[in-house]
Amino acid sequence: MPSFPAPQDAGTVIVGMSGGVDSAVSALLLQEAGYSVQGLFMSNWDDEDAYCTAAEDFQDARRVSELLGIPLHRVSFAAEYRARVFAHFLREYEAGRTPNPDVLCNREIKFGVCLDYMHRLGASWIATGHYAQIRRGAGRVQLVKAVDTAKDQSYFLHQVRPEAMARTLFPIGHLRKQEVRRRAHAAGLPVFDKPDSTGICFIGERPFEEFLGGYLKQTPGPIEDPDGQVIGEHRGLALVTLGQRSGLRVGGRAGALAAPWYAAAKDQRRNALIVVQDPGHPLLLSDRFEVEDVQWLDEVDGAFSCGVKTRYRQGDLACDVRVGRDDRGGDERGADGTARVTLHAPARAVTPGQYAVFYQGDTCLGGGVIARCVNSMVAPVIAYNSLISAEGS
Repeated sequence: MPSFPAPQDAGTVIVGMSGGVDSAVSALLLQEAGYSVQGLFMSNWDDEDAYCTAAEDFQDARRVSELLGIPLHRVSFAAEYRARVFAHFLREYEAGRTPNPDVLCNREIKFGVCLDYMHRLGASWIATGHYAQIRRGAGRVQLVKAVDTAKDQSYFLHQVRPEAMARTLFPIGHLRKQEVRRRAHAAGLPVFDKPDSTGICFIGERPFEEFLGGYLKQTPGPIEDPDGQVIGEHRGLALVTLGQRSGLRVGGRAGALAAPWYAAAKDQRRNALIVVQDPGHPLLLSDRFEVEDVQWLDEVDGAFSCGVKTRYRQGDLACDVRVGRDDRGGDERGADGTARVTLHAPARAVTPGQYAVFYQGDTCLGGGVIARCVNSMVAPVIAYNSLISAEGS
């Protein structure tokens, strides 16, 4: 068990019960350690259809809670989710950027309105089944990667406010996934072999294009190669992610290689999608980018070197960071909430709208939203990628 406050001093701990094995084992471990544990199942999406598993997940959470002998509360934050997360999600797609709503959901819902709700229930602490760790000491808390680096979720937690993090426990952050399942099986928990959930939190396994088309008007436009030759038609720029290979519907053409095409850039002003065939094409690479809405979780200097992830399940990329932005006059501590990043080697498909999360070893320093990216060695990339963010800023 990681270093947590003593059970007799902790008061009530409420575990966010999702119906999965990770939250179930989190509740089990806290109970075995002597904590006063309660569970809470939250619903964040109110469309009941074949793709929504909320009813099944609640029954799983209820069965686990009954077996452990702990009370289970149930609450809906669907209205708050639509206002604080989903509306932002749609605005970003309309602007041609690719958002990550799970990060915002953690900050605004799970460790925002839900944490407030748990306090009203009398809880002193919130616990979840996230794969991450918190290091406490010297009057501060640090977000740290999980022991199981393949399951680490600190990337999704970097926007959680420090005051919320200080009241949070991650009981399984020191365990590997197979050990979590083993403990669930040994305790007779019925979800020990339940598959992990995948996909965006409110979309699940449903077809993404069909879902998004129900909320955003899509305007077809040209698909062009880097020379400006039209080779197809896209169904809407919002439906395409930089680096995407499948689903572009660009067939073979005379004079072209018999190789797949990759989405390399979006020209918002002309509603054009630029595609390339070489997965290492300069248009797919960036070596510098700017980050906005940065939250720092740890002390940083005005300029420093560290690792950065520009997407989940990516290894840390070596980079140099300068806090603040020259043309806005922010101070060296990042009062303007921005940072400029120079990668030691160009990276593929750095995508505006996604999050850049900074690490020093296993410690998460913080992160923010990628706003603009360039390949300083290739002028056309500057033009294309500035078009992406010029419309979305």
